[in-house]
Amino acid sequence: IPTPGLPAAQRPGGSVHREAFPGWQPAVTYNTANGTFSLFKGNPELPTAVNITWSSINFKTILKWQPKPSGYFYTVEIHGETSDTKKKCIMTKETECDVTDALRNVKETYTAHVLSVKSLVEDDFEEPPFASSEKFTPYNQTIIGKPEIQNYTQKDSKLRVVLRDPLTPYTFPNGSFQSVRDIFKHDLEYKLYYWKDQSSGKKDTTTKSNTFDVSIDNKNSYCFYIQGIIPSRRENRNGQEKYGAEVFIIIAVVAIAVITLAIVLAVILCKRKKKAKTAREKEPLNGV
Repeated sequence: IPTPGLPAAQRPGGSVHREAFPGWQPAVTYNTANGTFSLFKGNPELPTAVNITWSSINFKTILKWQPKPSGYFYTVEIHGETSDTKKKCIMTKETECDVTDALRNVKETYTAHVLSVKSLVEDDFEEPPFASSEKFTPYNQTIIGKPEIQNYTQKDSKLRVVLRDPLTPYTFPNGSFQSVRDIFKHDLEYKLYYWKDQSSGKKDTTTKSNTFDVSIDNKNSYCFYIQGIIPSRRENRNGQEKYGAEVFIIIAVVAIAVITLAIVLAVILCKRKKKAKTAREKEPLNGV
């Protein structure tokens, strides 16, 4: 039965638009500390989230915020510019939420709303207060994680380093994981920095493939690190650094093991020679 004086505008599923009520105005506040807007609807006494941040490495994206709720819950809504709104971490007491699967269109720009909800039963009539995040575009803002050093070889003065691309949480139809190169394609490059051990003078080289071939002085030990780069970006161009120190540690350990083995063999041989000499000294002389 319609209530006299109330508009009949309804959302799908029978819930009423709060905006349909004449004279109703939401309260908007701006948080100068973190640059976010909070929109209070229906229950303004509930605190809203602050310090909302996106944390994303290799397209695995976690939304974080504060404070820990007491007496209420949070629900996260992901709003894309062209995609439908997706709800994540519904009625949670946590202050972070994995929103990776809601951002599959990695070139789209998203905004997160962190809703403060009083009861375990969502009320379509009372829209809860919420705070909005800054905009986030995964393709432009996710950090490239550390590449894996697949193998390396040295022949004379040539060092070859072969990398394996970091994997993302997204999969192909056959279930195998997509790598960052599958998504970035030719936008992805790797940079190798290398220098002589105990030296501060660095050299670098860049490749669009997964292989580096560099000339080195084979009489010296070298240190190096590698990172992914997206040159087309204005920000977040450089990925995490993967140091090659463990490669040289392995060489050192092997060298130490070889030296130790050589010393042990030398000691054993030396003892055997001494024993043989002592035995000969104890033998009677022929003809005496």
